[in-house]
Amino acid sequence: MTIIITGTSAGIGFTLAEYFGKKGHTVFGLSRKMVESDYFKTIATDITHNAQIQRAIAEVLKTESRIDVLINNAGMGMVGAVEDSTQEEILKLFNLNLVGSVQMMTAVLPKMREQKIGKIINISSIGSEMGLPFRGFYSASKSALDKVTEAIRYEVSPWNIEVCTLHLGDIKTNIAENRVKTKVSEPYQKTFNKIYAIMNSHVDEGTEPIEVAEYIEKLLNKKTWKAHFYFGKFGQKIGIPLKWILPQNFYENLMRKYNKMD
Repeated sequence: MTIIITGTSAGIGFTLAEYFGKKGHTVFGLSRKMVESDYFKTIATDITHNAQIQRAIAEVLKTESRIDVLINNAGMGMVGAVEDSTQEEILKLFNLNLVGSVQMMTAVLPKMREQKIGKIINISSIGSEMGLPFRGFYSASKSALDKVTEAIRYEVSPWNIEVCTLHLGDIKTNIAENRVKTKVSEPYQKTFNKIYAIMNSHVDEGTEPIEVAEYIEKLLNKKTWKAHFYFGKFGQKIGIPLKWILPQNFYENLMRKYNKMD
């Protein structure tokens, strides 16, 4: 297959690109940084700039006759109090996590329609299903991507194009180094510091990226997709059905205890 993956300079994206390249697929990694690999080709691309995306897809199609899979992995984290976040920080986050992913889908869909087949995986988060303390805008950006995915599934189904979101729990990467950390004002400082330490410990104890690659490989072999798939440790995945069935205040109390806010 010809597979395009965004955000392949490090972390999950790099692992995915190498994994599928080693399996014999033709893999193109789109990232701002050029990466040397024997298993995939990097095309320097900032997915927040549509002109760069269009150039990258044109470069893929110079050598490939089809695009089978797009994995929208590029994204960024953001932590801090809702009150303290600036307009510039919020727009930057949504421009990458939502708009960039939409622009990538827009770029590959004409080819997939022509082929009458294609698969798109939008990497989301288990945190998109709930407003997480001090990660409100990150949760919101991924939740917005979830809803766009649900909508586009109806729109592209006549051409046998499958789209889903893959909600990930904590994965052991260097995400903490790349998060946007907004200013945290004095009223929130004590609670934020406690939660931020817990947040980083969860990443350190997270699932290995190679396990995500293995899961996606199984996903690509499925004939039909649901809108949403969830991958992560049981303790994180269980939070989603609990949110659906528990009274809201009871659920919020559980979340406070999970984040050691009491």
